[in-house]
This record gives sequence, structure tokens and C-alpha cells, in this order.
Amino acid sequence: MRLGEVANEDALPFGRPLDGVRILALEQMQALPYATQLLARLGAEVVKIEPLRGDLGRTSMPAMQDPEGRSVGATFLRNNLDKRSVCVDLRRPEGRDLVLKLARGFDVVAENSKPGSMSRLGLGPEDFAAVDERLVYVSVSGFGNTGDSPYREWPAFASITEAMSGIYTFTAGPGNRPRPNPVGALGDISAALFATIGVLAALRHRDRTGLGQHVDVAMLDSVVAMTDVVTNFWSLGHRPGDTSTVLLEAFRASDGWFVLQVGREQHFEALAGVVDRAEWLQDERLRSRTSWTEHLEDILRPAIEAWAAGRTRIEACAELSAAGLAAGPCATTDEVVDDPHVAARHMLVEVERPDGVAAPVLVPGNPVKMSRVAEGPERRPPWIGEHTDEVLAAELGLSVDRIDELRADGIVA
Repeated sequence: MRLGEVANEDALPFGRPLDGVRILALEQMQALPYATQLLARLGAEVVKIEPLRGDLGRTSMPAMQDPEGRSVGATFLRNNLDKRSVCVDLRRPEGRDLVLKLARGFDVVAENSKPGSMSRLGLGPEDFAAVDERLVYVSVSGFGNTGDSPYREWPAFASITEAMSGIYTFTAGPGNRPRPNPVGALGDISAALFATIGVLAALRHRDRTGLGQHVDVAMLDSVVAMTDVVTNFWSLGHRPGDTSTVLLEAFRASDGWFVLQVGREQHFEALAGVVDRAEWLQDERLRSRTSWTEHLEDILRPAIEAWAAGRTRIEACAELSAAGLAAGPCATTDEVVDDPHVAARHMLVEVERPDGVAAPVLVPGNPVKMSRVAEGPERRPPWIGEHTDEVLAAELGLSVDRIDELRADGIVA
């Protein structure tokens, strides 16, 4: 799906659920920008406040160049569709005052700085509440702004909070080296999703009470919630390295690997039928769920892979699925880009490049599909400070001369 296209035009007359909601986002990198992008896709207007040098995500790699030859990194490109960019130096009192004045025209102020940083600048929840008590203030950080976390002052990226959730050692097993960052930005996107829920709930609460509030989301809290098996299994006596009660493994087919999950007796019976191993159902060694994993390598894998050797991943998974078994091919990157499901669900947005490279940048689409909300049209990520003059003039009534003065003084860019 290309920028500017609409997937379901019949839904256009209904508008979007967040039409009229305005968000002032003092954000960088991914944990908060993903949330505000999702809210923008649902209709919210998002004005992004960047430092004079821009969001740190602009300096990530790989990157493309904007029309002025400046680097625009992958992290920024995939988290900032449908936003406008204003560059303000928040460390200067004049910059702080500009943002506080801007907030009067918005419903939500969102930030993801290190805890306490915004309050020290005079841009904390208490400062915005003094401007307008109806403002919803959202904070996303590694370990939270409220409460007494011993890690409050620690810097945090997604992989750090993922490690601290216990999921790395849980999946690695005793004595094995944990593998950092196995699934991309789980810590970032989980925090973004909970921040999105918090914003929507706070806006609904404001509808009833007339009051905004501080929504505080910690990345570590979010990952602990996402990796619920770590603590839940521990409470039930399960420890890393204990024999699993679910057969969940990758098996080789003729053209690569597929994953199969078998967790119930009826599913194991179906598997035995598919791979023509009826004798498994009478084998005392395979009587329990734990025994399936105990005898994975000596009994099950040889038979399953012998059966799959004459089939492609898709063929093997199709047969297993027809028997009621959950199986899926391990796709390569090329295959994901060309996958018919991904195309049918509009899950890749093509962003044209202004630097002479023909192939577009691909950004994940909106996974929230609604029958009366149109998908698209979307706008490209903004160039750094692209809308500074436009926003300051429209929102605050500043003249061209005054904006030029602020720019000359290094307050805006």
C-alpha cells in the first residue's frame, strides 16, 4: 500500500474515531513514537516536538537522505507517519514557554524522557496541569516516573528491560548464554501499546470527570506483562530447564524450516495420523505430554522430518493445519515482503525515497482493522522542523519576524 492510498474508501464518510483529538508529543526513538503514530492512524492530530538537532531516531542506521541531504534513520522512518515536526530547544526558558503555550490547544501531552527530566525543565505533569487541568499527560520511560523503583535513574532501551523481565534466561535455559533482543523492539512496542490504552482510557475518564491525569507507563512493567509465563510458571513450580509440557519446535522440510506446536493429547493423536505413525499412540514412552519433549530427538523429530522431507514448508503446514494442528513456515525476509496475507491486509506501507533510490522504504501498516474506519491516506514522516513556522503561526499567532527572531536566537529551528 502506498502513501496517499485508501484501502477501504467506503468507510471514508464515517471519519476516524480520534478525529479532533490533538497530541503534543515530546518524544524520541520508538517507545512513545510508535504509540503516537498508532493514535494518528486512528485520527489524532500529532505535533512532534524535536530538539534542534532532531529526534535521536533520525541518526539510527540503516538510513536514507532527506531532500536536504540529511540522514533519516530507520527508527525514525517507521515510527513517524502522519505527524508534523516542530524543533524547539526545551532547555531554554523561551522554548519551555512556547511549548506550555502550545499545550493550551491540545488534549494530550506525551513524553518519553528519563524520569524527572521534564519536571526539571518545567515541563512536568504539574506544569501542564497548571496550564489546563483537562490535559492528559503521558510518560513512557524504562522504569516509571511514579513509585520507588531502584532502577529509576538507569538509562533503558528495549533490550535492557527485556533482559530484566526474565524472558532471556527463561528461554535460554540454565547455564546457556541469553540471546539479547531476539524479536526486535518488544520492550518499545509493548510500552507503546500500553501507553495507547492509557491515553484512550484517560480521555474517556476526562469525558466523565472533566479532568486530565498523569498516565505513567514503564517499559519494564510492559515487558513483565507481555512475558507473563516467566512469573506465572514460576508460581506454579516450573523452573527454567524443566521438561516442557508443550511440543513446540522447528522442523526441517525440503526448502527450510517450519514451526509446529502440539499441546494436547488430541493434537498428538492427529500428528501421529498425519505423519503415519499410529504406533506412537501405543508407545509407553510417549504416554505423557512431558514425554513428547523428552523423546523429541530420538523418536519424534526423525519421523516428522522424514515425512516433511518430501514437502515444502507450505505443503507441510497446509497438511498439518488441515488436521487441526498449529504450524507455520519460518519465512525469510523476502518472503514476508512478498507474502499474500501481508499484502491483502495492507501491512506494508511504501514510503517513496527522495534521494534517488527507486525502491521505497517499507513501514509496517496499522494492525488495527476497523470496518467503519478507512485505512489511509497516510503522510510521510516529516523532515526535521518542517512545520515549525506553520505550527507557531497557526497555534500562537506568531509573526514571520518573531519566528525569525526565535530562530536566530537558537530557540527554534
